[in-house]
Amino acid sequence: MFNRKRANGGFTLVELLVVLAILGLLAGLVGPQVMKFLGSSKTKTAALQVEDLAATLDLYRLELGRYPSTSEGLQALVQDPGVSNWNGPYLKKSQVPKDPWGNEYQYRSPGQNGPFDVWSLGADGQEGGEGENQDIRSWESS
Repeated sequence: MFNRKRANGGFTLVELLVVLAILGLLAGLVGPQVMKFLGSSKTKTAALQVEDLAATLDLYRLELGRYPSTSEGLQALVQDPGVSNWNGPYLKKSQVPKDPWGNEYQYRSPGQNGPFDVWSLGADGQEGGEGENQDIRSWESS
């Protein structure tokens, strides 16, 4: 009778294939859920930033008696647009934040939906859309 022991303590090809198959199944099941979570977190971040910009615009109006014009834009929150009584910057950072997808926030005053409108065009950078591509608007925030 032959009693052979393995010469080395390595893995067999079958063992490696089983492990790779299990990893592939896990990646296939977990990967889409992680990407879905990541997309929804960017949307939530944009909604919070829009609310923060709206609150900052209200502070600006309390101090100056008006909102920045569309031509002054959100930049008036961090840079003096040449008006008296400007006590800024009104944002903690020295520049207006970009949305989570790296695009500028849109602004107009007077707004079509209130004294001002602030919005992000979502992941696709275009009007409309659903899911991660939906627009995040100050007049629709909860």
